[in-house]
Amino acid sequence: MDLKQYQALIKKIYFKKDSKRGLDKTFNWFIEEIGELSRAIRKGNKEKIKEEFADCCAWLLSVGSILCIDAEQAMRKYAKGCPKCGKSPCECDEKGC
Repeated sequence: MDLKQYQALIKKIYFKKDSKRGLDKTFNWFIEEIGELSRAIRKGNKEKIKEEFADCCAWLLSVGSILCIDAEQAMRKYAKGCPKCGKSPCECDEKGC
């Protein structure tokens, strides 16, 4: 599946429920998932990391759907490399370009 198909799948599964919950609460769930991913990374559990990574992606796609953002179109920002320096790999220093 490509990004557009994943966003459509997550929308089919969760859009009604997440829309009813509202943007703020759905976004808070996304933030909680990021915290769970952070804990999994610190513990070094590869399976849990993959699971939490998927959850973060799903929640972010759901937030995008609530906001009427096409994730695939939004990611075009990176199609030609780093949006700041234009290079791939990025050649920006740690402070940015």
